[in-house]
Amino acid sequence: MHIKRLALACLLLVAASSITAQNKKKSTPASDSALKAPAPPVKPKSGPKPYKEIITAKAKTDSGLFLVHKLEDKYYFEIGDSLLGRDILVVNRISKAAAGMRNFFFGYAGDQIGSNVIRFEKGPNNKLFLKKVSFDEISKDSTQAMYKAVTNSNVLPIMAAFDIKVLPTDSTGTVIDFTDYISGDNDVLFFSGNAKNAFQVGAYQSDKSYINDVKSYPVNIEIKTVKTYSKGGGSSLTARTPGAGGSAPNVLYTLELNSSMVLLPQAPARQRFFDPRVGYFARSYTDFDANPQGVKDISIIVRWKLEPKAEDVEKYNRGELVEPKKQIIYYIDPATPKKWVPYLIQGVNDWQTAFEKAGFKNAIVAKPAPAPWEDSTWSLEDARYSAIVYKPSVVANASGPNVHDPRSGEILESHINWYHNVMNLLRNWYFIQCAPTDPRARKMEFSDELMGQLIRFVSSHEVGHTLGLRHNFGSSSSVPVEKLRDKAWVEANGHTPSIMDYARFNYVAQPEDSISEKGLFPRIGDYDKWAIEWGYRWYPKAATPEAEVPVLNKLTIEKLKDKRLWFGTESNADDPRSQNEDLGDNAMKAGTYGIKNLQRIVPHLMEWTKEANTDYQNLSDLYTQLTIQYGRYMGHAAKNIGGIYETPKTVEQQGPVYAYTPKVVQKEAMAFLNRQLFITPTWLIDTAILNRIGTTGVSVVSDRQDAVLNRLISTNTISKLLSMEAELNNNAYKAADMLNELKRGVWSELAARKPIDIYRRNLQKSYVERVGQIVNPPVFSGAGISFRIGAPAAMTDTQKSDIISVLKGNLRSLQAEIKAALPAISDRMTRYHLQDVNDRIEKILDPTK
Repeated sequence: MHIKRLALACLLLVAASSITAQNKKKSTPASDSALKAPAPPVKPKSGPKPYKEIITAKAKTDSGLFLVHKLEDKYYFEIGDSLLGRDILVVNRISKAAAGMRNFFFGYAGDQIGSNVIRFEKGPNNKLFLKKVSFDEISKDSTQAMYKAVTNSNVLPIMAAFDIKVLPTDSTGTVIDFTDYISGDNDVLFFSGNAKNAFQVGAYQSDKSYINDVKSYPVNIEIKTVKTYSKGGGSSLTARTPGAGGSAPNVLYTLELNSSMVLLPQAPARQRFFDPRVGYFARSYTDFDANPQGVKDISIIVRWKLEPKAEDVEKYNRGELVEPKKQIIYYIDPATPKKWVPYLIQGVNDWQTAFEKAGFKNAIVAKPAPAPWEDSTWSLEDARYSAIVYKPSVVANASGPNVHDPRSGEILESHINWYHNVMNLLRNWYFIQCAPTDPRARKMEFSDELMGQLIRFVSSHEVGHTLGLRHNFGSSSSVPVEKLRDKAWVEANGHTPSIMDYARFNYVAQPEDSISEKGLFPRIGDYDKWAIEWGYRWYPKAATPEAEVPVLNKLTIEKLKDKRLWFGTESNADDPRSQNEDLGDNAMKAGTYGIKNLQRIVPHLMEWTKEANTDYQNLSDLYTQLTIQYGRYMGHAAKNIGGIYETPKTVEQQGPVYAYTPKVVQKEAMAFLNRQLFITPTWLIDTAILNRIGTTGVSVVSDRQDAVLNRLISTNTISKLLSMEAELNNNAYKAADMLNELKRGVWSELAARKPIDIYRRNLQKSYVERVGQIVNPPVFSGAGISFRIGAPAAMTDTQKSDIISVLKGNLRSLQAEIKAALPAISDRMTRYHLQDVNDRIEKILDPTK
């Protein structure tokens, strides 16, 4: 039975095979074609196409710097041939900030997040390249071999390549699809690398981002996008929560960004070379043409371009005031509270008198931002407009950056950052420095008029930065201290010649001087007017920036005969004339008056900081500010010890550039510190205040004393004193003399055999420990780690200098005094203290014990 079934199956299989074979033999090519795979579609021809195929009738076109065509969700740029190779400044800002993104100063609407200079240039294979331009190394003369050498060594990076979409015969411009570049993430249009780090911006989330709008104006393109990023650089959408068993979604940032592409002038503005005798921000580059036998680093100042109108040139040359061809205009952010707008405007307009010294009237002005119905094209983020931007921030500050042309230093626009909480800072400053002389300051909430005037002052200061001016920390040192108490003089001249100083308010004035607001507040001063004259006066007879140099040098030498026009840099760590928060030509006299006013505040501090139904936070904040102000007076005096004056000069001027602070001044500073700081300032220790704010008098006093000890007993200060001794001999304030006077002040109880209280015991231990840190510095393990004491300066090898020798000698002298005093000391804590200190000195002098 099984055999029959198998045979039948085999027969069926053979039959089926036969039929299949016969069918194959009967097929024809014609009938087989229906069974073949379809032929692949013909690929469209690549490369440029006729204009109408790309920019169809459906396109919405915006004309301006470039033609911008929008087709559905695509954006095409049509770049005119005349714009190829032109320098374009790209400025990127946050238009609407992300929730939770802020990092102290950063993360607010209006913040700049990047800037570049780019060029569009045609490349091979129908490509248009976007290149980033650098101006750090230049050679201007294209006829010289050096130009080619510099060019060959500075090939511009291609940041993006775009297919040219339209045949050149169909358009006078180059058409590219810019959509993907705007939709993506790049550091040309959006966050720079540094800004990403500052804002903790991580991976780009393309599915949560989109283009908002692209608009073209006569000299600029404005691109507005919404971008979403993960926080902190994570590329994953989930992140482990530390200490948790599961995972939590990554933090995402969504923000609106604005990118301004602004055409730079084809002919850059005329440069003006930097001069360290006048405080301007500078842009530096290396010029390979300036020195025929080498290279030269060039620094040019940053300033706006001001020129008279053609019809006013003759008037200007005759010395008549004329309006500039282009006025400097600042707009006030529409988000600014209305009551502060007039004061911010006035702070800008106050600079008009300074520009008159440069020959221009109405050169600078502030205006409220136009309403949408007045100008629908106006935008706060548009890089053509300068503005004071109001930021809802807890940051107690303001800042004045600017955007300038790197080729010339010409300022193109500025966005002043005005943080809401700056008013808290202003209240604290004015309360601590002027409450004894101005009754309006003796409360926590100032009147709108007083706060408005304080806002006006800060507005003027920040505007000064946006005009190119740096801080002038030396300005106030030109004013005799006693003049600050002379009502007629100080109200006429101001307490500092520069609003760019950190001189704040006149804390030297005493209540009995009856000095009004005019003598307490900063204002645009003599130095500010001179600085604007130096930077902005137009010199048509000088054909080149180089030709201006002797003209400006001669003028500067003559002007600086007036000490009120002196500039003291904010970056000098050694010159006691250049300090922030100081007043007058003698820090010790000014500090003494300042302390008298602080002593007037302390007994009233609880009363003046009291607000109904609140805790003691006001008291804590203002007491802290008071101790900080006291510490400033101590620091001002301490900088005189080991001080080195720096007065930049050209070879046409007489006298040294560097000079040591006179011995008599340094000794005066040490006597002041011994009297006002190292003798315990008991007036600071108000128990009624301390037991309400949770602070101890011991910590308050120790913090102030330790800060000054660390400056005086440092390799930096002692090495400078040793250098003075080498050069000046007996005319120098010697390191050994300074340490000996310091020792006498800190350890005065030893000679009198008196008990030593806890404040002085802490001070004396700090003294010995500080010396020990230099004689036997801590040993750190680990590659790349070094230990250093003192302010930044040239490194000193303590093993090769007299520093350790002087310090050890001072310790041995102290140890002898301690041993001599101990037998006569009956107070138990004093004995314990001196025995302990003696042991510590033994350990420092012989670490093996």
